[in-house]
Amino acid sequence: MSALLPCSAHLLHLYYCAVATPALPPVHLLRYSRAMTEEEFITCDLTCSSDAEETLNGVKTGDMECEQPIFSVLSGGGGKKQRQQVEVEVVGDRTAEELSTSPAAATTTTTTTDTESGIFSGEGELCVEHESELDWFCGTEQKLICSHCAIVGPCHGHTVTPLATRVTAVRNQLVDVCEKIQLQALRIERFIDQTLTAKEQKLQTAASRAREQVLAQVSAAREALEEEEQRLLEEVQREEERVEQCLLTQRAHWSQALESLTQTRSGLVHTLTHTPDAQLATSVQEIAERVEEAEGVGEPCDTDQLNLNRSCSDSKLLRGLWATALLLGPNAYGSSYLKFDERTVSPLLSLSEDFCTLTFLHKKPRQSPRYDPARFDCWPNALGSLSMSSGTHSWVVDVGQSAAFKVGVCYASLERKGSGNEARLGYNSQSWVLSHYDGDYSFCHAGRKVPLQVVTRPQRIGLLLDWPSQTLMFYEPNSSAVLYTVTYHFSAPLLPACAVTDRSITILH
Repeated sequence: MSALLPCSAHLLHLYYCAVATPALPPVHLLRYSRAMTEEEFITCDLTCSSDAEETLNGVKTGDMECEQPIFSVLSGGGGKKQRQQVEVEVVGDRTAEELSTSPAAATTTTTTTDTESGIFSGEGELCVEHESELDWFCGTEQKLICSHCAIVGPCHGHTVTPLATRVTAVRNQLVDVCEKIQLQALRIERFIDQTLTAKEQKLQTAASRAREQVLAQVSAAREALEEEEQRLLEEVQREEERVEQCLLTQRAHWSQALESLTQTRSGLVHTLTHTPDAQLATSVQEIAERVEEAEGVGEPCDTDQLNLNRSCSDSKLLRGLWATALLLGPNAYGSSYLKFDERTVSPLLSLSEDFCTLTFLHKKPRQSPRYDPARFDCWPNALGSLSMSSGTHSWVVDVGQSAAFKVGVCYASLERKGSGNEARLGYNSQSWVLSHYDGDYSFCHAGRKVPLQVVTRPQRIGLLLDWPSQTLMFYEPNSSAVLYTVTYHFSAPLLPACAVTDRSITILH
């Protein structure tokens, strides 16, 4: 509720007119409502018109014969006198504007109720400057003032409200806050009594089910691992027995052959040293037969049959678990130090400022980079800066939408110059790469290709090199699906190797 209140002098003028005209109903200067909220503060713009000022001066000089207490209060008569009420009715859309020289000067009913409720005290404080009761509140300066302060004093032109209205709004606000706190307390109490209690009851059941699930999964995994372990151990045992049998057979055979050769050689040596010349000349046939017998023994050779077949310990289950344990570890994206070695980057490629992205150049740059023995000059290759000869290493290459790329490893001794296969990744014995070209994926080493069945085209290719087991694995990082695994006896340190002839590839950290 907002209304523009007339100044006190003007109200006095209205009051004087009302007293002089008995036919008019009694008026009140203030109508007090307990239902008012803080937003309903009455904003009073106390300004004096010339007529109001004359009326006020007339009051002060005693020109008015009415001896009502309100005139004594406004004229600075001092003391605590009974306050009168004046009511100004506004016709139409305008709101009734009410004013009082004292917070207790409301209607008779309101005054009684407020006094009983303790809103207003019987003894009000007085203005130091005007010695009038502080029955108004200045919203601009946030302090109590008297009516004279609002009209001609320091708070002239400020936003003021009757003290009763201000107190009522504050009390109503406190009531609202208390109600909100009470509702919040009820909600908290309901949450404690109902929600938390129900959660506590469900907690034991949920935790018990979670434990059972963990135990069941671990039990199933343990059972599968134990069965796989038993199968692999039996397979290794059979393979060991086979190789041992082959070794025994070879040992027996070649021992017998060695004994036969020794006897033949001894006989020939005896013939050579003890046979007379005439008899030796006629023993050519016999000597030829013994030589033929010795040559029939043959030459021993090492074969794969004499070696343990490493596939006897190969298990897709174990390899998957091993790879998952490594790939889901904290070093799944490898070392942050892994970048491309600028010295090795081909002139056909562009290297980013962070040394992590290779971009294929469709046009050869006008100015070739300076000569470097480590740089590839014909093939669009580049090598990583991290040498690997121990431990476990993994890194991820973002291949994006590139339709032609290679990712893998190679020896540092890989040829860098020329357009031959010696410098072409995957076409020599010094490099191992996963190749993608024209929609096909394959593993390449020493010029041999192994086609790969890739269901979904990966946006990223992960590489895992486990030096202790001499294993190189290519995988898809998002699903940890293994694309290809190769086990090889690496005889020298390895470097990450990449090639691209379409768009870009990036080492991720």
